[in-house]
Amino acid sequence: MNISRADAYNLMREWVKNESLQKHMLCVEAAMRAYAKKFGENEAEWGIAGLIHDFDYEKYPEYDAVKKIGHPFEGIKVLTEMQYPESIIQAILGHALYSGVKRESLMAKTLFAVDELCGFLVASAIMRPDKFLSLEAPSVLKKLKDKKFAAKVSREDIDLGVKELGVDKNEHINFVICALRGINSLFL
Repeated sequence: MNISRADAYNLMREWVKNESLQKHMLCVEAAMRAYAKKFGENEAEWGIAGLIHDFDYEKYPEYDAVKKIGHPFEGIKVLTEMQYPESIIQAILGHALYSGVKRESLMAKTLFAVDELCGFLVASAIMRPDKFLSLEAPSVLKKLKDKKFAAKVSREDIDLGVKELGVDKNEHINFVICALRGINSLFL
């Protein structure tokens, strides 16, 4: 892979001005790197997939799955032109259920499994003075049952991601929380 993390970060910063979306992408990067390490996969490649998975969302929040326009299709055009690896492209396409791209690789399954969960964990952590440091799965599981809390986060996608990745939900939540503790300072 010839794409560096710095290249991916610069691409993300060029396209994404919303600080919350940038933080979300950094969270997904951290979770992807942690899982890559756990699975013995390429941490740099997996991290880049997480870092840029939503880079076109701000410019193209609406999509037409039939015409293949909007997020993530517009970003994929750019990544293809920039010669990003097919593994990253397929993972990014697969994280959008409406793309029609099946999540076949472990990277794609992991990206889908951590994406919505990271959004929910951030919503849970920002209410705490120490953010992710004291956050634990039981508290998150309780909040997941409250449909009004972080209502835009799809609980169904979180559950589907856990199922596809073949992990225990409690362990998955704790694992991702631990990964996000490494970037806790972004939220202080």
